[in-house]
Amino acid sequence: MQTETQPTPNKPKQPRQFVRFTFFKLDPQWQLLSAETRQQGKQELLRLFEEYADASLMRSFSLFGLRSDCDFMLWQATYAVEDVQSVSSRIRRSAMGPYLRETHAFLSMTKRSVYVGKNARGAHDPRLVITPDDKKYLFVYPFVKTRAWYALPLADRKRMMNEHIRVGLTYPTVSLNTTYSFGLDDQEFVVAFETDNISDFLDLVQELRETEASSFTLRDTPMFTCVAQPLAEILEAIGA
Repeated sequence: MQTETQPTPNKPKQPRQFVRFTFFKLDPQWQLLSAETRQQGKQELLRLFEEYADASLMRSFSLFGLRSDCDFMLWQATYAVEDVQSVSSRIRRSAMGPYLRETHAFLSMTKRSVYVGKNARGAHDPRLVITPDDKKYLFVYPFVKTRAWYALPLADRKRMMNEHIRVGLTYPTVSLNTTYSFGLDDQEFVVAFETDNISDFLDLVQELRETEASSFTLRDTPMFTCVAQPLAEILEAIGA
């Protein structure tokens, strides 16, 4: 007599995060409003920021004086794309909203890399969760590889990426957060490096240019140098 075997239930997959890097430029017309109006607008924006920062990942960075097209950036990570929309909607509908222009925005998701071995820590994979090191500087840029890269055998791509990874490991002061945008946005990846030493990052990028994998880069601009700073200090510094 044959006994029926019950199918093994699939293990629930670890959820992945949606990530958005949003760059803002403050319209100088905001500074022409009364001090009382500007103070109320700043406090409204700060309350909104703190509300989302308490519920999910939200970090603020300044870029004023470093780029002419943006004053600050918000780095957000959440498990629902609707949360990303909610933040954008509430900023737009705030008192400062009409004076804050989104000059750049990159949408991506966390994902396991095909070039890195399986996670040795068990079911929880830290690569699927954005956990910033909270270092002083963050360098962000969109990244696109050539189609010729994807036509190569996986073994060849892994060999070249192993060289790429070895170079990165020689700069322990620089940590990397890579997220994926295939089909979600114009780029394929969003790369975000954290460090307390700008010169280490510059040297790392220059050395990576000499690796074999670098020849398959189609686009890796614009690049953004971001300084970790509380949003209240940023708004004060830009005259908000």
